[in-house]
Amino acid sequence: MARRSRPQLITDAARSPEQELRARELRYVFMMLLRAACVVIAAILVATRPPLLWLWLSLCLLGGVGLPMVAVLLANDAPPRPENRLRNRLHRRPTSHPDPAHALPDQEHKVIDAD
Repeated sequence: MARRSRPQLITDAARSPEQELRARELRYVFMMLLRAACVVIAAILVATRPPLLWLWLSLCLLGGVGLPMVAVLLANDAPPRPENRLRNRLHRRPTSHPDPAHALPDQEHKVIDAD
């Protein structure tokens, strides 16, 4: 008799690969739009020459150069394993018995069906 695993709750189910890919694509596009905004803002700042120009240009340069690297890393990153997710570490499932020494052994049992 095959060992049955616990039923998976729908709230614990992983997202489908299509949903995961779509989320990564959206995050990448958003970060690239933010990078484009940094480049446009840098061009506007150079034309207007506001006070503390060096500070604003360095922030825009950081966004224009650093965001693509971070975006590529996040787009290619796989989701965390279930045991490494923070939500699963904070909400541990209770064991069958508070004292493992008194818990029943986890083994297969014979099922007798009487009709």
